[in-house]
Amino acid sequence: METMIRINQLSKSYKQEEIVSKVTMRIEKGEIYGFLGPNGAGKTTIMKMILNLVKPTSGEIFVLNQPVSETSFQYLKHIGSIIEYPVFYDRLTAAENLKYHCAYARFHGKDRIPEVLQTVGLTGVEDKKVHEFSLGMKQRLGIARAILTGPAILILDEPINGLDPVGIKDIRMLLLKLKKEYGMTILVSSHIVSEMETIADTIGIINQGQLIREVKMTEVRKENIQYLEIKVANSKQAALVLKEKLNLHNFEAVDTETIRVYQHEVSQSVINKELVLNDILVNSIETQQSNLEEYFLNLIHGGR
Repeated sequence: METMIRINQLSKSYKQEEIVSKVTMRIEKGEIYGFLGPNGAGKTTIMKMILNLVKPTSGEIFVLNQPVSETSFQYLKHIGSIIEYPVFYDRLTAAENLKYHCAYARFHGKDRIPEVLQTVGLTGVEDKKVHEFSLGMKQRLGIARAILTGPAILILDEPINGLDPVGIKDIRMLLLKLKKEYGMTILVSSHIVSEMETIADTIGIINQGQLIREVKMTEVRKENIQYLEIKVANSKQAALVLKEKLNLHNFEAVDTETIRVYQHEVSQSVINKELVLNDILVNSIETQQSNLEEYFLNLIHGGR
Protein backbone atom coordinates (compact mmCIF):
# COMPACT_ATOMS: atom_id res chain seq x y z
CA MET A 1 0.00 0.00 0.00
CA GLU A 2 1.22 3.49 -0.87
CA THR A 3 2.43 5.62 2.04
CA MET A 4 1.12 9.20 1.96
CA ILE A 5 2.82 10.55 5.10
CA ARG A 6 5.88 9.04 6.75
CA ILE A 7 7.40 10.43 9.93
CA ASN A 8 10.67 9.17 11.35
CA GLN A 9 12.05 9.95 14.83
CA LEU A 10 10.36 13.36 14.91
CA SER A 11 11.05 15.59 17.93
CA LYS A 12 10.24 19.15 18.91
CA SER A 13 11.53 21.11 21.89
CA TYR A 14 10.52 24.51 23.21
CA LYS A 15 12.89 26.23 25.64
CA GLN A 16 14.70 22.93 26.29
CA GLU A 17 11.41 21.15 27.06
CA GLU A 18 10.67 18.25 24.70
CA ILE A 19 7.06 18.50 23.51
CA VAL A 20 7.28 15.72 20.91
CA SER A 21 9.77 12.89 21.39
CA LYS A 22 11.06 10.61 18.61
CA VAL A 23 7.68 9.94 17.00
CA THR A 24 7.62 7.49 14.08
CA MET A 25 4.35 6.97 12.21
CA ARG A 26 3.05 5.99 8.79
CA ILE A 27 -0.22 6.98 7.11
CA GLU A 28 -1.35 4.87 4.16
CA LYS A 29 -3.29 5.96 1.09
CA GLY A 30 -7.08 5.98 1.40
CA GLU A 31 -7.23 5.38 5.16
CA ILE A 32 -8.56 7.39 8.07
CA TYR A 33 -5.76 7.65 10.60
CA GLY A 34 -7.09 8.45 14.06
CA PHE A 35 -4.57 10.41 16.11
CA LEU A 36 -5.70 9.73 19.65
CA GLY A 37 -4.45 11.23 22.88
CA PRO A 38 -5.26 13.48 25.82
CA ASN A 39 -5.25 17.26 25.44
CA GLY A 40 -1.67 18.50 25.38
CA ALA A 41 -0.25 15.16 24.24
CA GLY A 42 1.45 16.68 21.17
CA LYS A 43 -1.10 15.96 18.42
CA THR A 44 -1.44 19.56 17.19
CA THR A 45 2.33 20.14 17.23
CA ILE A 46 2.92 17.11 15.00
CA MET A 47 0.21 18.24 12.58
CA LYS A 48 1.77 21.71 12.43
CA MET A 49 5.16 20.16 11.68
CA ILE A 50 3.65 18.13 8.82
CA LEU A 51 2.27 21.41 7.42
CA ASN A 52 5.59 23.22 8.00
CA LEU A 53 3.95 25.68 10.38
CA VAL A 54 6.36 24.52 13.10
CA LYS A 55 9.92 23.42 12.41
CA PRO A 56 11.08 20.12 13.94
CA THR A 57 14.03 20.05 16.30
CA SER A 58 15.04 16.73 14.75
CA GLY A 59 13.64 13.90 12.65
CA GLU A 60 12.22 13.48 9.16
CA ILE A 61 8.86 14.05 7.47
CA PHE A 62 7.99 12.69 4.03
CA VAL A 63 4.75 13.61 2.22
CA LEU A 64 4.00 11.72 -1.00
CA ASN A 65 7.54 10.29 -0.75
CA GLN A 66 9.08 13.78 -0.84
CA PRO A 67 11.12 15.05 2.14
CA VAL A 68 9.78 18.13 3.88
CA SER A 69 12.48 20.75 4.51
CA GLU A 70 12.30 24.19 6.11
CA THR A 71 11.66 25.79 2.71
CA SER A 72 9.23 23.20 1.32
CA PHE A 73 5.84 24.51 0.22
CA GLN A 74 4.89 22.94 -3.12
CA TYR A 75 3.70 19.74 -1.42
CA LEU A 76 1.08 21.74 0.50
CA LYS A 77 -1.10 21.96 -2.62
CA HIS A 78 -1.84 18.26 -2.06
CA ILE A 79 -3.07 18.85 1.51
CA GLY A 80 -6.23 20.40 2.91
CA SER A 81 -6.25 21.18 6.61
CA ILE A 82 -7.95 22.67 9.65
CA ILE A 83 -5.69 23.28 12.62
CA GLU A 84 -7.59 24.17 15.80
CA TYR A 85 -10.68 26.23 14.81
CA PRO A 86 -11.43 27.38 11.24
CA VAL A 87 -11.39 31.16 10.86
CA PHE A 88 -13.49 33.04 8.30
CA TYR A 89 -14.53 36.53 7.29
CA ASP A 90 -17.64 36.47 9.46
CA ARG A 91 -19.48 39.24 7.62
CA LEU A 92 -19.08 37.51 4.27
CA THR A 93 -21.19 34.61 3.02
CA ALA A 94 -20.06 31.00 2.83
CA ALA A 95 -19.65 31.24 -0.96
CA GLU A 96 -17.72 34.51 -0.71
CA ASN A 97 -15.32 33.00 1.80
CA LEU A 98 -14.65 30.09 -0.53
CA LYS A 99 -14.10 32.48 -3.48
CA TYR A 100 -11.46 34.33 -1.46
CA HIS A 101 -9.83 30.99 -0.69
CA CYS A 102 -9.65 30.23 -4.41
CA ALA A 103 -7.98 33.60 -4.98
CA TYR A 104 -5.23 33.30 -2.39
CA ALA A 105 -4.69 29.60 -3.19
CA ARG A 106 -4.41 30.56 -6.90
CA PHE A 107 -7.01 27.92 -7.65
CA HIS A 108 -9.04 28.50 -10.81
CA GLY A 109 -11.94 26.29 -9.93
CA LYS A 110 -14.66 28.49 -8.45
CA ASP A 111 -17.21 26.33 -10.21
CA ARG A 112 -16.43 23.64 -7.59
CA ILE A 113 -17.90 25.76 -4.78
CA PRO A 114 -21.50 24.49 -5.14
CA GLU A 115 -20.20 20.91 -5.34
CA VAL A 116 -18.13 21.09 -2.14
CA LEU A 117 -20.92 22.87 -0.26
CA GLN A 118 -23.23 20.03 -1.27
CA THR A 119 -20.61 17.47 -0.22
CA VAL A 120 -20.41 18.91 3.30
CA GLY A 121 -24.18 19.39 3.62
CA LEU A 122 -24.34 23.17 3.27
CA THR A 123 -26.46 23.42 0.15
CA GLY A 124 -28.93 26.28 0.44
CA VAL A 125 -26.89 28.38 2.86
CA GLU A 126 -24.17 29.53 0.47
CA ASP A 127 -25.50 33.11 0.64
CA LYS A 128 -25.82 33.13 4.41
CA LYS A 129 -23.22 35.15 6.32
CA VAL A 130 -20.84 33.09 8.38
CA HIS A 131 -21.53 34.94 11.65
CA GLU A 132 -25.01 33.39 11.50
CA PHE A 133 -23.60 29.84 11.32
CA SER A 134 -23.60 27.38 14.20
CA LEU A 135 -20.29 25.86 15.32
CA GLY A 136 -21.11 22.65 13.45
CA MET A 137 -21.84 24.58 10.26
CA LYS A 138 -18.54 26.44 10.60
CA GLN A 139 -16.71 23.15 10.97
CA ARG A 140 -18.38 21.83 7.82
CA LEU A 141 -17.54 25.05 5.96
CA GLY A 142 -13.95 24.66 7.13
CA ILE A 143 -13.86 21.17 5.65
CA ALA A 144 -15.43 22.51 2.43
CA ARG A 145 -12.60 25.04 2.21
CA ALA A 146 -10.02 22.34 2.96
CA ILE A 147 -11.25 20.04 0.16
CA LEU A 148 -12.05 22.77 -2.37
CA THR A 149 -8.81 22.32 -4.33
CA GLY A 150 -9.22 18.52 -4.44
CA PRO A 151 -6.33 17.55 -2.14
CA ALA A 152 -5.16 13.96 -1.74
CA ILE A 153 -4.67 14.40 2.01
CA LEU A 154 -6.93 15.99 4.62
CA ILE A 155 -5.58 16.94 8.06
CA LEU A 156 -8.13 17.84 10.74
CA ASP A 157 -7.24 18.85 14.28
CA GLU A 158 -10.05 18.03 16.75
CA PRO A 159 -12.87 18.71 14.23
CA ILE A 160 -15.63 17.56 16.62
CA ASN A 161 -14.42 19.51 19.64
CA GLY A 162 -17.31 21.44 21.18
CA LEU A 163 -19.98 20.02 18.87
CA ASP A 164 -23.30 18.62 20.06
CA PRO A 165 -24.18 14.96 19.30
CA VAL A 166 -25.88 15.89 16.00
CA GLY A 167 -22.86 17.91 14.88
CA ILE A 168 -20.51 15.09 15.84
CA LYS A 169 -22.54 12.61 13.81
CA ASP A 170 -22.56 14.98 10.80
CA ILE A 171 -18.76 15.27 10.84
CA ARG A 172 -18.36 11.52 11.32
CA MET A 173 -20.54 10.73 8.30
CA LEU A 174 -18.78 13.41 6.25
CA LEU A 175 -15.32 11.96 6.91
CA LEU A 176 -16.49 8.47 5.98
CA LYS A 177 -17.99 9.91 2.78
CA LEU A 178 -14.74 11.70 1.85
CA LYS A 179 -12.82 8.47 2.32
CA LYS A 180 -15.27 6.24 0.46
CA GLU A 181 -16.41 8.47 -2.41
CA TYR A 182 -13.35 10.67 -2.92
CA GLY A 183 -10.56 8.33 -1.83
CA MET A 184 -9.06 10.90 0.51
CA THR A 185 -6.41 10.03 3.03
CA ILE A 186 -7.46 11.61 6.33
CA LEU A 187 -5.40 12.33 9.44
CA VAL A 188 -7.81 13.33 12.20
CA SER A 189 -6.96 14.00 15.82
CA SER A 190 -9.24 13.69 18.81
CA HIS A 191 -9.32 12.98 22.53
CA ILE A 192 -12.81 11.44 22.16
CA VAL A 193 -12.10 7.72 21.98
CA SER A 194 -15.55 6.51 20.94
CA GLU A 195 -15.52 8.65 17.78
CA MET A 196 -12.14 7.35 16.68
CA GLU A 197 -13.42 3.82 17.14
CA THR A 198 -16.27 4.38 14.67
CA ILE A 199 -14.26 5.91 11.79
CA ALA A 200 -10.54 5.09 12.01
CA ASP A 201 -8.71 2.39 10.06
CA THR A 202 -5.49 2.95 12.00
CA ILE A 203 -5.00 4.41 15.47
CA GLY A 204 -1.92 6.27 16.64
CA ILE A 205 -2.01 6.61 20.43
CA ILE A 206 0.10 9.48 21.77
CA ASN A 207 0.74 10.56 25.34
CA GLN A 208 3.17 13.14 26.72
CA GLY A 209 4.73 13.63 23.30
CA GLN A 210 5.46 9.95 22.69
CA LEU A 211 3.68 7.64 20.26
CA ILE A 212 2.81 4.72 22.53
CA ARG A 213 1.34 2.53 19.82
CA GLU A 214 0.32 2.58 16.17
CA VAL A 215 -2.16 -0.17 15.38
CA LYS A 216 -4.84 -1.16 12.88
CA MET A 217 -8.36 -1.13 14.28
CA THR A 218 -8.79 -4.70 13.04
CA GLU A 219 -5.96 -5.71 15.39
CA VAL A 220 -7.46 -3.74 18.28
CA ARG A 221 -10.72 -5.65 17.86
CA LYS A 222 -8.84 -8.96 17.83
CA GLU A 223 -6.92 -8.03 20.97
CA ASN A 224 -9.97 -6.87 22.87
CA ILE A 225 -11.08 -9.39 25.45
CA GLN A 226 -14.55 -10.89 25.73
CA TYR A 227 -15.79 -11.19 29.30
CA LEU A 228 -18.90 -11.83 31.36
CA GLU A 229 -20.14 -8.77 33.24
CA ILE A 230 -22.27 -9.54 36.32
CA LYS A 231 -24.24 -6.92 38.23
CA VAL A 232 -24.91 -8.04 41.80
CA ALA A 233 -25.97 -6.55 45.13
CA ASN A 234 -22.59 -7.28 46.70
CA SER A 235 -19.56 -8.00 44.51
CA LYS A 236 -17.37 -9.04 47.46
CA GLN A 237 -19.74 -11.85 48.43
CA ALA A 238 -20.17 -12.86 44.79
CA ALA A 239 -16.39 -13.04 44.36
CA LEU A 240 -16.17 -15.54 47.21
CA VAL A 241 -18.77 -17.78 45.57
CA LEU A 242 -16.97 -17.65 42.20
CA LYS A 243 -13.69 -18.58 43.83
CA GLU A 244 -14.80 -21.17 46.38
CA LYS A 245 -17.77 -22.83 44.65
CA LEU A 246 -16.78 -22.61 40.99
CA ASN A 247 -12.98 -22.49 41.34
CA LEU A 248 -12.75 -19.37 39.18
CA HIS A 249 -9.71 -17.10 39.54
CA ASN A 250 -9.53 -14.93 36.43
CA PHE A 251 -12.08 -12.30 37.39
CA GLU A 252 -12.14 -8.84 38.94
CA ALA A 253 -14.49 -6.81 41.10
CA VAL A 254 -14.76 -3.53 39.19
CA ASP A 255 -16.81 -1.87 41.92
CA THR A 256 -19.14 -2.86 44.79
CA GLU A 257 -21.81 -4.09 42.33
CA THR A 258 -19.89 -5.28 39.25
CA ILE A 259 -17.75 -8.33 38.54
CA ARG A 260 -16.05 -9.20 35.27
CA VAL A 261 -15.25 -12.85 34.61
CA TYR A 262 -12.58 -13.54 31.96
CA GLN A 263 -12.68 -17.34 32.14
CA HIS A 264 -14.91 -19.07 29.61
CA GLU A 265 -14.91 -22.71 30.76
CA VAL A 266 -17.89 -22.16 33.08
CA SER A 267 -21.11 -21.18 31.33
CA GLN A 268 -23.18 -18.11 32.09
CA SER A 269 -26.12 -20.22 33.24
CA VAL A 270 -23.96 -22.21 35.71
CA ILE A 271 -22.51 -19.01 37.20
CA ASN A 272 -25.94 -17.45 37.52
CA LYS A 273 -27.38 -20.58 39.17
CA GLU A 274 -24.54 -20.84 41.70
CA LEU A 275 -24.82 -17.20 42.70
CA VAL A 276 -28.57 -17.53 43.22
CA LEU A 277 -28.17 -20.76 45.24
CA ASN A 278 -25.81 -18.86 47.52
CA ASP A 279 -28.30 -16.05 48.08
CA ILE A 280 -26.49 -13.55 45.83
CA LEU A 281 -28.95 -11.18 44.15
CA VAL A 282 -28.07 -11.06 40.44
CA ASN A 283 -29.39 -7.94 38.71
CA SER A 284 -27.94 -8.74 35.29
CA ILE A 285 -25.42 -11.02 33.60
CA GLU A 286 -24.27 -10.59 30.02
CA THR A 287 -21.32 -11.03 27.68
CA GLN A 288 -19.33 -7.88 26.94
CA GLN A 289 -16.40 -6.95 24.71
CA SER A 290 -13.79 -4.48 25.89
CA ASN A 291 -13.68 -1.50 23.50
CA LEU A 292 -11.12 1.00 22.22
CA GLU A 293 -11.64 3.21 25.26
CA GLU A 294 -10.50 0.46 27.62
CA TYR A 295 -7.65 -0.42 25.24
CA PHE A 296 -6.60 3.26 25.17
CA LEU A 297 -6.80 3.73 28.94
CA ASN A 298 -4.85 0.55 29.57
CA LEU A 299 -2.03 1.80 27.34
CA ILE A 300 -2.07 5.31 28.82
CA HIS A 301 -2.08 4.05 32.40
CA GLY A 302 0.21 1.07 31.89
CA GLY A 303 -2.29 -1.78 31.85
CA ARG A 304 -5.09 -3.04 34.08
